[in-house]
Amino acid sequence: MISPSLRATLATLLLAALPVGCLEDPKNPRNAGALGEQATQWLDRSRASFRSADLEDARDAAQSAMASAPESAEVKVHAARVHLARLEFDETKRLLANLQTPEALAIRGRARWYAGELDGAADDLEALLNDPQTKDDWAKTIARLARQGAGRKPFQISGGLLAPVQMQRIQTAHMIVPLEINGERALALVATGRAEVMLDSATRKEPSWVQLRFGERIEVRDVPALTEDLSGISKEVGAPIKALLGANLLRRLNVTFDFQGDQFVVRTREPPPPPKATRVVLAYAQGGAMVARAAFRAGATEQHPILINTLLPFPAALDDRGFKAGGVEPSTLQPIPGDPRKRGAKIPSMRLGAFDFPDVPAVQEQGFSDMQAVTGMDILGALGSGLLGLFRCTLTDSGRVLWVEDNDQVLSTLQSVPPASSAPPPALSAPVPPPALPPPAPSALPPAPAPAGSSPRR
Repeated sequence: MISPSLRATLATLLLAALPVGCLEDPKNPRNAGALGEQATQWLDRSRASFRSADLEDARDAAQSAMASAPESAEVKVHAARVHLARLEFDETKRLLANLQTPEALAIRGRARWYAGELDGAADDLEALLNDPQTKDDWAKTIARLARQGAGRKPFQISGGLLAPVQMQRIQTAHMIVPLEINGERALALVATGRAEVMLDSATRKEPSWVQLRFGERIEVRDVPALTEDLSGISKEVGAPIKALLGANLLRRLNVTFDFQGDQFVVRTREPPPPPKATRVVLAYAQGGAMVARAAFRAGATEQHPILINTLLPFPAALDDRGFKAGGVEPSTLQPIPGDPRKRGAKIPSMRLGAFDFPDVPAVQEQGFSDMQAVTGMDILGALGSGLLGLFRCTLTDSGRVLWVEDNDQVLSTLQSVPPASSAPPPALSAPVPPPALPPPAPSALPPAPAPAGSSPRR
């Protein structure tokens, strides 16, 4: 059974799918003969690296393929897809400058949208939708929203240097942020696995441009927002959630989310690297969903793409392929206490950046394999707030880097866990930290911001 938060993420990615035929089949390159043997070999290597989210090697191999076949539209389209995942929008547009195929229009339209070029995005996406063989609901919605935003400059930030916001604590690991939406106080979820800001369709029927305010200190104007029924997520969380804060917003705000410290910090400038932290390079599937690479076995060199999805309250969610990559047979999974519909197990070892996490509780979720057809990346699962919430995390370099700060107490606790063979049965439910604040009532409003003279963690 798929949780509402994961189902919503899958639905968003599927709605944002590239047109039919856009994603290459590595077993049947369309122009293999025209490319020549050397170009084909470089292109195959780049495609394989892209599937594993190794974007540096995918970029280098694509450049070599272009050197061997500089006029190949197939190579240019694939290379542009790699640059889009790296958030290198100018290079994406340069490669596709003279191409008007559905593939090129879809990728270039996304690059222009995420770069904030509204007229260009609308032009490309409308041209894409004029193709009778293309059905793309994301493109249809975004093209209309881009036209409505003519003359706007998305994500205009004003106010102080930083705005620390005290996150709400409830009986799950969800990251709940009080904020204002067009002057109205509301609760939002940090949603790194989503691309856009999503507003509850119960209060706003159509996609629109909104204004957000954090902690009475930083205001973000001209924020594009889509709509979605968030009632399922609100029920799952146990609080009236009115918005999801997606990666297209988060990466622009140099945010820090610190669940243990109850802080969500927005900045107008990029902070320096934390003194004790691991640097996690991120990819963005189709320019939107946040993806990292993780090793699933102790000492393993092979890394697999995995969503960074703070909507997930568990430490990890994996499909059967993910459990097998972690050395766990799906047939051995056990029911999770309190929810017999879900099954899970501990992954003996996972590595993210330079940090090793032993015995990571993971819940079984099917549906990740569908993402490969949509994104081109072989995503095996997701890391959720149940794991990320143990650390102070900061996005920098326009969202290309996630710094995960060294929490000595947490890491030493994790590393001192007895071997799986002698350990008691794992608790697979999402962690339930002691609440620092009373759970909000269904109609409760966020608390007043901290006094101006307070000393927030930076």
